[in-house]
Amino acid sequence: MMDRQTENTIPEREASSVSRPRFFILKLCFLAFFAVIAVRLAKIQVLDSGTYKALARKQYERSFILPATRGNIFDRNGNVIVSNTMFISFAADPKIIGDHVDHVADVFSGIFGKPRSFYLEKLNETDQNQNSKRFVWLERRVKPEIAHRIESAKLEGIVVLNEPKRLYHYDELAGALLGFTNVDNKGISGIELQYDDAMKGTNGSVVMQRDGVGRIRPSADYPRREPVNGKDLTLTIDVTYQAIVDEELKNGVVANNADGGCALILNPRTGEVLALSIYPCINPNDAGAYDIAAARNRVVSDVFEPGSVFKVVTATAAYENNLVTPDMSFNAEHGKMKVLLGGNKFRYINDSHEFDRLTFQEALEMSSNIVLAKVGKLIGGEKLYRQARDYGFGMASGIDLPGEVRGVLKKPSDRDWSGTTLQSMAYGYEIGATPIQLACAYAAVANKGILMKPYVIAKVNHAEGKTVFEQHPQAIRRTMTEKTQTELLSAFEGVVERGTGKEARINGVRIAGKTGTSRKYLNGGYAKDNYTASFIGFFPVEDPQVVCLVMMDNPKSKGYYGGSTSGPVFRSIAERVITTSYKFSRTSIAQEPAVSGTVAVPDVRMLPSPLAKKMLSNYGLNSQTFGTGTMVIKQTPEPGKKIEKGEMVTLNLNTETPVTTDGTIAVPDVRGMSIRRAMNRLVTEEFEIKVQGSGVVMEQVPAAGERARPGSNIVLRCAPKSALQATLY
Repeated sequence: MMDRQTENTIPEREASSVSRPRFFILKLCFLAFFAVIAVRLAKIQVLDSGTYKALARKQYERSFILPATRGNIFDRNGNVIVSNTMFISFAADPKIIGDHVDHVADVFSGIFGKPRSFYLEKLNETDQNQNSKRFVWLERRVKPEIAHRIESAKLEGIVVLNEPKRLYHYDELAGALLGFTNVDNKGISGIELQYDDAMKGTNGSVVMQRDGVGRIRPSADYPRREPVNGKDLTLTIDVTYQAIVDEELKNGVVANNADGGCALILNPRTGEVLALSIYPCINPNDAGAYDIAAARNRVVSDVFEPGSVFKVVTATAAYENNLVTPDMSFNAEHGKMKVLLGGNKFRYINDSHEFDRLTFQEALEMSSNIVLAKVGKLIGGEKLYRQARDYGFGMASGIDLPGEVRGVLKKPSDRDWSGTTLQSMAYGYEIGATPIQLACAYAAVANKGILMKPYVIAKVNHAEGKTVFEQHPQAIRRTMTEKTQTELLSAFEGVVERGTGKEARINGVRIAGKTGTSRKYLNGGYAKDNYTASFIGFFPVEDPQVVCLVMMDNPKSKGYYGGSTSGPVFRSIAERVITTSYKFSRTSIAQEPAVSGTVAVPDVRMLPSPLAKKMLSNYGLNSQTFGTGTMVIKQTPEPGKKIEKGEMVTLNLNTETPVTTDGTIAVPDVRGMSIRRAMNRLVTEEFEIKVQGSGVVMEQVPAAGERARPGSNIVLRCAPKSALQATLY
């Protein structure tokens, strides 16, 4: 029995001894497996915890920008020119949308009219790692009334954000000067570009969390960083002057069938730019409709051969160096002078009039190239070059606008200074100048020879009103003695009274100015049928307050001379400026603080009625119009009077007098009006005015109500106001 039992137990023991190594190996495998897991967990929990926490946060958290509000832009009188309005933007998280992308694309396509493929492409965008993006823009800057239709659809995964959008209150008014912003409210041209850093502010941020059903809520675990709004700008621009210049420049370009034009008004005493206009113009509210090149500010960025307006430099150099006197006589060669160039080569210098002899003053008045070329040789290259530099030609004016160029002014030592350069430069060729340089040169003549730095920004304020920067007039240098300035004033007033600028003349106002006409240099030569026509003037001569430049690009329908094309535009601008201004310089009408509930009534006379009504609305005032015309000629209450917000301002418009079949209209009654008011009233009917005496209008010929053709002469016999009062008693 024992032997059998022994035989039975031996195999069992042997099997047990065999299974132990296997079990041990199995335990080692399990231990190794758990060790790997432990190491991996330690790496995840300790070493890589930051990475995985960040990944986890990305699943349910997202940081959103709180955009800063861009600063406003005001004119010199406190009128808001540019501000902001709040629009709504829509973004999406494609992962939250999930399988509903087709539905979302259908909804957006139905509301915005774009193909559904446009939105599907956005919703399927991937990042650089080919992962689906968690944030894509679907529509930016949507008007609230349209955005409400999207919000009412209650689409999951759609992010709704309020975004400020730039609002230009007067559409095309000063469009090229102001510039515009892109979809992200970043300035890309004009003042918006130049002062982008100051106006854009600093964006804030907020962290949003998604709950279990995908709804987005602000996270209480993270601080909200509030945005810092941008700074406000106050310009030197007068919105009334700007409206006048914009309108008259446009009318002039259209009437002359010109390719374009520019105009600006400067205060010669300070260098302040009161108006700056480019035509064709742009509407910054619809910037996408224009080529970016159309926003170029040609007043500072384009170079022209100025022609005869550059003769101010030659005349100044001649007077300063005591080389000529106003009555010094020159042979004007009957309008054509042959100039030998060496060898058998020669060229001709031509005048538009055939004169025998001219005094130097008469040569300036009649814009004789021949006489100025002869005077240029008397002056010499070095002195003429130095005088041009003193006026600021060949260097940037320093105006606070982007894109300014230096122009072209050749030194006598330059290789390209040829045998013709001195004579050509004396009457405005072989030199490149910008309109702002030319305007500043004539402003120096008006300002007793002192050249001022031009500027557009008067001050920069924090949104709460604190001034952080204020610009003051800056004199650059003296360009001439007072004796020379007196002689130039006499010559330039003669240009308007007797010379080539007679079409810029206004009865009762002393105006000094200069015409300029130059052929364009195209394709290696001077074109015979492509001109730049200019007029620059200032007034009143006895106390210059305004310098105005008008430049036409290739006028075609009414000739091409500056006097006959740009001169009438200058006159139209000047007449309206004179009518709307006290001593030709508008005083600032400060608006009362909003808490007081009162405002000072702005001056809207001589503005188009839609613009006048919009300006009054910006001040919180209502308006009503009387008359059938388009121009405001009288307002009640008077400018500057303080009234309560919401009160009514009455605007009297010029009456559109019907023209009869014989082409005549009834002469308006202007008796009892001041000369300026009467002139303005008659100019709107296109009458020519002759003034006799001073004060107020006592009598008019033809009489009020009589019929006359537009363009006819109306004689105004005037007397002091006391004489009118005496007749009433």
